[in-house]
Amino acid sequence: MDDAKQGGALSGITVLALEQAVAAPYCTSRLADAGARVIKVERAEGDFARGYDRAAKGMSSYFAWLNRGKESLAADIKAPVDAALLHRILAHADVFVQNLLPGAAARAGFGSDELRARHPRLVAVDISGYGDEGPYAAMKSYDMLVQAETGLASITGGPEAPARVGVSVCDIAAGMYAHQAVLEALIRRGRTGEGASIKVSLFDGMADWMAVPLLFSDYGPGAPRRVGLSHPSVAPYDPFPSADGTPVLVSIQNDREWQRFCAEVLEQPGLASDPAFATNVQRVANRARMDAIIREAFARHGTEALCARLLAAGIAFARVNSVAEFSRHPQLRRVRVQTPAGEVALPAPPPVVDGRREPALGPVPALDAHGEAIRREFGA
Repeated sequence: MDDAKQGGALSGITVLALEQAVAAPYCTSRLADAGARVIKVERAEGDFARGYDRAAKGMSSYFAWLNRGKESLAADIKAPVDAALLHRILAHADVFVQNLLPGAAARAGFGSDELRARHPRLVAVDISGYGDEGPYAAMKSYDMLVQAETGLASITGGPEAPARVGVSVCDIAAGMYAHQAVLEALIRRGRTGEGASIKVSLFDGMADWMAVPLLFSDYGPGAPRRVGLSHPSVAPYDPFPSADGTPVLVSIQNDREWQRFCAEVLEQPGLASDPAFATNVQRVANRARMDAIIREAFARHGTEALCARLLAAGIAFARVNSVAEFSRHPQLRRVRVQTPAGEVALPAPPPVVDGRREPALGPVPALDAHGEAIRREFGA
């Protein structure tokens, strides 16, 4: 085992992953970060995410992000010799994760039910677009398609058109839920000795995230309108330009904050008691008038002076940064990871900081970098 994995919470756990793209690799990358041994099975041409882009020093940004600390094994699950090798690995594995096209794993003899019958302690995870049942179960699916199907795109963007969220939120949500379910299953197995069959879909994951818009649509005034970088039901929660034209995003969450904002930032204390703006519901209803007042007040201050004023008043705010500005952000933690194309700096995991030393992340593997050693280890 790689020295970087020693002492991790999942040290000693072996994961076999028939994975591609984002959702399953997200799940298994977090298992690898925690010390699990992750054997990633790739086609002869590699996970197709290897070809998404060349942004990370000539390597795919997606692949570099989601495959650190894994072992790469090139294998054809339809070839008897390779299938037999994978079954020998599964005899020693704790977790099996797959996100192939609907039905592909089962047709090749790697269906969860079959594997669990052979290996009762195995935690088997199937990640799909729409789940195993229902009229969409057999459909191909990718992140943006699920953003569209779940209505997420309809509430994202400006008034003129629906938009894709700028990162692969459906894939990431599914990967996060799968990771959570695997950890719960391993804890339960520690008590009962039994593994688990876990089903996770992109659609169900995003359906959970869409609960508030869905409730607005079903029981309220209708789904939130697309309002760009504004909050549809909280005001002011919008960007306003400073004197130098830089947008500053302000968030007022309650009426006490509104009173401080009016007195200490806008320098108009009487505005807080104006019946048109006294409560959040009234501020939303009269948003255009309120926004005009705030824009006029913000235009009297440069960005730094305005931010200092907001900070002193205890008002939540943010600069509307570009990605380049985010790259230089003083709060951003980084970790350096080796890839076949050279060293890259990734956001430092985990986002949860528990006081222990941050894990040393293993390198991103070249295609089949561990194939010979794995075949030798498992008797091929």
